[in-house]
Amino acid sequence: MPRKEELHRINEKIRDVSEVRVVGEDIEQGVFSIEKALEIARNAGLDLVEIVPNAVPPVCRVVDYKKFLYEQKKKQKEIKAKAQKVVVKEIRFGPHTDDHDFNFKKNHAQKFLESGAKVKAYVFFRGRTIVFKEQGEILLLRFAQELEEFGKVEQLPQLDGKRMSIMLTPKKKAK
Repeated sequence: MPRKEELHRINEKIRDVSEVRVVGEDIEQGVFSIEKALEIARNAGLDLVEIVPNAVPPVCRVVDYKKFLYEQKKKQKEIKAKAQKVVVKEIRFGPHTDDHDFNFKKNHAQKFLESGAKVKAYVFFRGRTIVFKEQGEILLLRFAQELEEFGKVEQLPQLDGKRMSIMLTPKKKAK
């Protein structure tokens, strides 16, 4: 089973350079020759890890490599957990949607926007109903206007094949 390539160059794998900038906790920091930097790491009982290879001179940290990898994974997980996941809810209309159905769907969209989800509303034109494009556009604009206090229009009505859609994003709540 082949070993996967290391993410960072460590200890003797740091070649092609004569000097490195050494950083780390409880050690002498500065620019040293590669041999002196390796000696500093060995004396501390730790590894010399190249963390910024593109810098001049490259930056190396004196640290326990396994602990360093563990902390990096932990940071990545934290960043991923804090990232917002965008939920898009779709609402479908016909070109001849009545007021009751319109209000029912508008109320659902309002709840979606309040919960932080984006709303994509679209009018689906079946068969010959494509001749009612203007009615579909008016319906979507009215939909956006009635929901303007809960969300803002991200994309104006746009015809794409047999559907005309509009995208609404939730407004930020004042804290």
